[in-house]
Amino acid sequence: MRRLLSLLISVFALAALPALAATPPQPKRGEPATAVFAGGCFWCMEHDMQGVPGVLKVESGYTGGHVNKPRYEDVTRETSGHYESVRVTYDPAKLDYGFLLYRYWKLVDPTDDGGQFCDRGPSYRPAVFVNGPEQRKIAEKSRAEAATRLKTGKMVTPILDLKTFWPAEEYHRDYAKRHTLNYQAYRMGCGRDLRLKQVWGG
Repeated sequence: MRRLLSLLISVFALAALPALAATPPQPKRGEPATAVFAGGCFWCMEHDMQGVPGVLKVESGYTGGHVNKPRYEDVTRETSGHYESVRVTYDPAKLDYGFLLYRYWKLVDPTDDGGQFCDRGPSYRPAVFVNGPEQRKIAEKSRAEAATRLKTGKMVTPILDLKTFWPAEEYHRDYAKRHTLNYQAYRMGCGRDLRLKQVWGG
């Protein structure tokens, strides 16, 4: 459903890929930090992460694959190895990585390794991409704790090393804000929120 809608939109969009932003080093005190997550539709992940206090920016993109400068069409063909993902830039003085992970788990179905909700295929799988041993240690602890809170299923979401994050095309950015009605129709039709209640309760 979302793929068809996005492909129709892309016909009318100038999908110029921005210059590659290199993976940043570990932040010093007072500098912004980054975290990368895959959780199915990056429109939804971008929207849901933007509301977290301390988050400065959320970018949709692609990571985890073998194709350089991937485009949306490359990723949806499921031949690039990339995941749809988001890069979250945040202020570590106001928000720590552990809390971002806590928020992440509540936004995904970590028991599903075949995609997320109505979006199926490898590019829609959930994953945490870590930038170094410190993030990995925190992520592994967070995953173990999240597994104990599941109301159904078994934790299968991997923690993977981050290599390169490729920003998505312009027409994908802030999609929920710029195309509110289309976004709401997609999200409801995909059953995302209903499934999250089943997985996490509430």
